[in-house]
Amino acid sequence: MQIDHWLYQYPKLNISGQLKSSAEDFQVTEILGYEPLGEGEHIYLWVRKTGLNTAYLAEQIAKFTKLPLRAVTYAGRKDKHAQTEQWFSVHLPGKGEFDWTQFNEPGAEVLKSIRHNKKLRTGVLKGNRFNITLRQLSSTSGIDERLQRIKQSGVPNYYGSQRFGNTQHDPRGGNLVLADKMINGETIRNRNKRSMAISALRSWLFNEMLNSRLKNDCLTKPLCGDVMQLAGSHSFFCAPQIDNSIIQRLAQRDIYLTVPLWGKGQLASQSDALQFEHGLSKQHHAIARTLEDLGLKQERRAINLFPSELEWSLANDTLNLCFSLPAGTFATSVLRELLDVQDNNQTKT
Repeated sequence: MQIDHWLYQYPKLNISGQLKSSAEDFQVTEILGYEPLGEGEHIYLWVRKTGLNTAYLAEQIAKFTKLPLRAVTYAGRKDKHAQTEQWFSVHLPGKGEFDWTQFNEPGAEVLKSIRHNKKLRTGVLKGNRFNITLRQLSSTSGIDERLQRIKQSGVPNYYGSQRFGNTQHDPRGGNLVLADKMINGETIRNRNKRSMAISALRSWLFNEMLNSRLKNDCLTKPLCGDVMQLAGSHSFFCAPQIDNSIIQRLAQRDIYLTVPLWGKGQLASQSDALQFEHGLSKQHHAIARTLEDLGLKQERRAINLFPSELEWSLANDTLNLCFSLPAGTFATSVLRELLDVQDNNQTKT
């Protein structure tokens, strides 16, 4: 299972640049999508962290509050080698409070605390806002034009290479090495490693299907029987026939084309799209079967990604980018359509 063969939507510009020359060059701000109420048995913490792993910081919050780790939750993991602002929640029924000015974890600062009536759960985010600085560009020719095209037509919604693990020592990514072992019947006892291997395997098959849509010139062209995702929701419907209404709704980004996140159960697609997806699953039978045997259920994911509020500025050999993405999507999928990025930290973004 290789990860370096997936096609690009646009011709390569052959421009290189440095990412994460410092943590401040990769800034991420969570977009929660709702406001905490100011009352309830959960304390929401708005935290700025630099150079810290999200799970590690949750552990430190648990130690500070002297509560079990299960009482501390977050909506999504954020890159260690970045400056990020994100929410944590602490389950504390009653009227007790903590003096967060005494939370002295280097690299972390509690900017705000507020009560809410519900636990902060993984995946509830609306999205993330990125502020990225790319340095030492080998050229700036064509960057403005390319960003205009990305703004208008989006990029393929690939899972980023960080999903597959560190590729510095193995081009497949470390998580796919584990996934190979799992396919061959080896038991992975470490729960965290097993989870990463499963996620990498499912993401790889999704990227293969997306790549095939691009290869067959149907990344943006619907097939009869395609499954459409309604914008801003997790709702889907099948379009047995492609009429002007479907074409118009796709153009207006009211709906999005999807392919499967593989699991057990019947595909939701029909006709040409069903034939296309079933054919690809047969090509990767061992992977599809493994995901089914693991008990994962068929889901869908959009194949096009449109950065919103995309803004940029160029100064000499430095590019600053600002944009927002839906939760679960990857800034690196935007960057790969722009230039060859040299990640100074070789970690997830």
